[in-house]
Amino acid sequence: MTKIKGYIGTYTNHESKGIYSFTLHTTKGEIGDIHLVAEVENPTYLCISADQDALYSVAKKGSLGGVASYAINHADGALEFVNMQVTEGPSPCHISVDEHEKNVVIANYHRGSIEAHPVHNRAVQSVTSVILHEGSGPNTERQEKPHVHFAGFTPDQKYVVAIDLGTDTLETYKLADFTLTKVQSLSLAPGCGPRHIAFHPNGKYAYIITELSNEVIVLTYNPDNGSFHEIQYDIAVPLDYRFKSQAGAIHVSADGRFVYASIRGHNSIAVFKVNEETGKLSFVEHTPTQGLWPRDFSLDPNEEFLIVANQESNNLTVFERDKETGRLTLLQSNVAVPSPVCVKFLNKQ
Repeated sequence: MTKIKGYIGTYTNHESKGIYSFTLHTTKGEIGDIHLVAEVENPTYLCISADQDALYSVAKKGSLGGVASYAINHADGALEFVNMQVTEGPSPCHISVDEHEKNVVIANYHRGSIEAHPVHNRAVQSVTSVILHEGSGPNTERQEKPHVHFAGFTPDQKYVVAIDLGTDTLETYKLADFTLTKVQSLSLAPGCGPRHIAFHPNGKYAYIITELSNEVIVLTYNPDNGSFHEIQYDIAVPLDYRFKSQAGAIHVSADGRFVYASIRGHNSIAVFKVNEETGKLSFVEHTPTQGLWPRDFSLDPNEEFLIVANQESNNLTVFERDKETGRLTLLQSNVAVPSPVCVKFLNKQ
């Protein structure tokens, strides 16, 4: 596979007009063929169905916020609009779809909620379940109320997990008959401001990136009851770094050997090696992203490359990844994209 297609979610408050497609040319390690494929407001986070035939996006429409659905044309990467479901209020910040493409869940940072939408033939249906979080945290500027930043399915598809930056909690829900029911809640270190979670491929461990304390939290996951247990907190920025820093996204390599995290402000990707027996982390390196405010990033399907979305400098950066050491080598940094937030690859070409 010498060409791999993907999509970029963006903020449209400047020059961006919506969702863009791109091609990663693996022989050169370069990105090109960037095209606008869907005009939609603030499609900041995207997810792709397991069969790779549908793309779901958070969306904004004036004073309304919600979800948009698209069918993927594999011949040219074009997106065909299916439908949109929006309600009054700010747009969500995160979206996930289950492996059977029956449910979409969204996290609402400003509303402090998690919502579930059924899906039928790629069309997103009206919201069937809304959970409003309660509480606050010690950071009076950022934790004055709940701020749900992530909503997604556990690898076994048994539960939905929500990460709340405002309340320093990880909440676990059952989603049955299109209704969310809380089954577990884990309180994290006060003021840490958890943001995203990523699971180890063995299903035993999970890793949370914290925005306010810039740490990676290592947890064990119990699939029997949906509970989590903390086993490690590891700082993700240099100990002597004193400037503004807000960790962004976190991902785990498919072989489970490495964890990567984006650090906004420090403008780097932090690389950690995983202890295969305990799941705990040891620091490997920081790699500058050659751009400002690396919001999110993605490993390509072959995991030979890592692509970073630098939101405030309007560029993507391409790194080659050493599968044995986890280290990153810069290949390209001049890929112009307006206000990029996340990158998602197609596995089927």
